[in-house]
Amino acid sequence: MDSPDHTAIKEKPEDGCYIYGMFLEGARWDSQLQILNKSLPKELYTNLPVMLVLPIQHKQNQKVKVYQCPIYKVLSRAGTLSTTGHSTNFVMYTELPTQEPEEVWIKAGVAAFLSLR
Repeated sequence: MDSPDHTAIKEKPEDGCYIYGMFLEGARWDSQLQILNKSLPKELYTNLPVMLVLPIQHKQNQKVKVYQCPIYKVLSRAGTLSTTGHSTNFVMYTELPTQEPEEVWIKAGVAAFLSLR
């Protein structure tokens, strides 16, 4: 969504849910271009805007470039290994549009976090 301000939302969506309060490390969300972009100097963490999460079964590959950004609960990115093979700190992946190849963001260690503590 365009705004990082969740208070502007007055109604729930027809399908899916809104999520807010996430932070991005290693990159920033460019609200003008609506894409993932390189961090500005001396900027460690940036806010992600409010996101609408929609469940889509059997989603087709998009023609636009996206980064499968991991979302973690806390900054450590560490947790115990669960039976699914993921860390208990891992929440899910989210697709963030980008103009760069996905490898750029992987090498930069870009991830989103629910808490900075």
